[in-house]
Amino acid sequence: MDYDFVVVGAGPVGGLLARRLSEGGSSVLIIEEHAQIGRPFQCAGLVNPEAMELIGLHDTVLTSIWGARIHGPSGEVVSIGSPDTIRTWSVCRKLFDEAIVESALESGAELWLSSSPKSAEQDGDGVSITISTPTGDVDLRCSMLCGADGSHSWVRRNFKMGRPKEMMIGFQIEVTGYVGENGKLDMYTGSDIAPGFFAWAIPSGDTTRIGAWSKAELLGGRSPEQLLNALMHEPQWSHRFSACREVGRFCGPVPSGLVKHPLKGRVMLFGDAAGLCKPTTGGGIGPGFMHVETTVPNLLKMVRGEIPQSKFESIVTENHKPIRKEQLRARALRDAFLTQMNDQELDEVFSVWSKPEVTELINEVGEIENPIPLGMQMLREVPEFRSLAKRAIKAVLWG
Repeated sequence: MDYDFVVVGAGPVGGLLARRLSEGGSSVLIIEEHAQIGRPFQCAGLVNPEAMELIGLHDTVLTSIWGARIHGPSGEVVSIGSPDTIRTWSVCRKLFDEAIVESALESGAELWLSSSPKSAEQDGDGVSITISTPTGDVDLRCSMLCGADGSHSWVRRNFKMGRPKEMMIGFQIEVTGYVGENGKLDMYTGSDIAPGFFAWAIPSGDTTRIGAWSKAELLGGRSPEQLLNALMHEPQWSHRFSACREVGRFCGPVPSGLVKHPLKGRVMLFGDAAGLCKPTTGGGIGPGFMHVETTVPNLLKMVRGEIPQSKFESIVTENHKPIRKEQLRARALRDAFLTQMNDQELDEVFSVWSKPEVTELINEVGEIENPIPLGMQMLREVPEFRSLAKRAIKAVLWG
């Protein structure tokens, strides 16, 4: 074999994967279709504390976020969080991605920029792949091909590994001049600005990332850009956006729901390519990192011949079961509280959330990446919430 592993995609998940494989003593080649790392990106740039702890890239942080202001359709605001507890980090994605890939190179991986797979076939021993590079096509073989090449993954399509369960659409601009609160992100709800989902304003140092996401079938012929424009001109919030000046824009899909075949012989998917984005927040870095950490030890053993491929496939199948279950429950919970609620129902929920004792409970149990424990606790302790959340009870308890 020319390499033990070829990793397609030099985003944060592909970079961490290559680093861990190289640290395990394997030869690794990363190929990236773009000419530079970290551009373009289609992400709000949030990294949860657990994921940040894995890589320690606090020097890429633009803003620490400890709280949120969540806005109901009619203007009810629920303010949560405490400066004592960092909930997530807003990072510079270019610096963040570059640092992760650099750590992979320091561990021994190779990187080919402006390069992409052209064709690939696998057999029982490995994968033969043709790579298009700036100097011409290169043919090589590897023991394992890893697709970390995003929502439109070439690897996933080429090997017919299935599709993510749902593909949301996100649109985001970066602006100066937004009127927010230090350390807090803003979330906005309502059918006019983010039907079935929410819009956001995330502080990122001297700028703010403002975006909205939804599903195509909920847009009613509108584009995500039109939704964002509606948010910025909504009378009850327009004063926050009046001085905004756009400095960048990003648009892309948000794939959620693990694909049917994330592992197929000597080919495996990671990150967005596998459909690992959170259905509740759209976040993909945290789930992608956790997937790498749980998979790599056995992946290395399989390639070194310490365990048979059949054993590795069984382990992966078992490891993917809780991921599928958690995504299913989280999606059902999101649907119950956002996608299936009209604006009047959402306002009723916000009137309950705004009560001091309920806000205190949210601060105590709430977690951006994992809303299930909070949902369980609220169903147990808040009678008014139970009456509003009949659809959610089944989602939370049985999923």
